[in-house]
Amino acid sequence: MNKSKLPVVFGIGIAVVLILTFLIFASFGLHTNPIYSLINGVFMAYGMFLSVKMYKKEKGNLFKYEKGFVATFLTGLNATIIFTIFFALYGSMIEPDYISVMLGNWSSHYNTPEGLVVFVVFVMGMATTMVLTLAFMQLFKPSWNTHQAKPKIELGSI
Repeated sequence: MNKSKLPVVFGIGIAVVLILTFLIFASFGLHTNPIYSLINGVFMAYGMFLSVKMYKKEKGNLFKYEKGFVATFLTGLNATIIFTIFFALYGSMIEPDYISVMLGNWSSHYNTPEGLVVFVVFVMGMATTMVLTLAFMQLFKPSWNTHQAKPKIELGSI
């Protein structure tokens, strides 16, 4: 069976872009403001779109909804896992005060552990992945609205 490498390649590519974006924001001191994580969604969407587009091109007439769904979902999953690992390492080793400073920008008075923040980053990535996968598969699924699929209704048969 010929397995596609696109989910791995695009997942790594998306993760690299997300990490670079994070580091660019960090160089300007903007990485502690959670609102900038919305930009991650744009990069994630573009990368996942390219992934499913290339996957459909790779499979041609053999493209199936289920396989396209899995390929797109795995792309987002790979990117999310890699970025979450980077985020956990950054928040615990590179800049240990990062998470507390970021949470301070939210003006919360809760004692939030770092592990919970890392988990929330993972869940946000997976939510983005699922929503984008479902949305993009609506664009790339084979249409059933063809002339061959439409039933012919004759006026005499009603």
